[in-house]
Amino acid sequence: MPVVVKLDDVLHARRMTLTELAAAVDISVVNLSILKTGKARAIRFSTLEAICAVLDCQPGDILRFEGGEA
Repeated sequence: MPVVVKLDDVLHARRMTLTELAAAVDISVVNLSILKTGKARAIRFSTLEAICAVLDCQPGDILRFEGGEA
């Protein structure tokens, strides 16, 4: 998978649990868990915006592209 989700790292740095983030962003823990484990196939910009607002970070802090040649 060329896009790697680093949500777990950011949560750890902020000393926040997935449950706390879910409550703050008003998203189910299950949906955030799917994102965190890299199993999500898409993310809405509004969701990404809300996560970044709560975690005080940039989208690049959460997502990283590790693709090779196209």
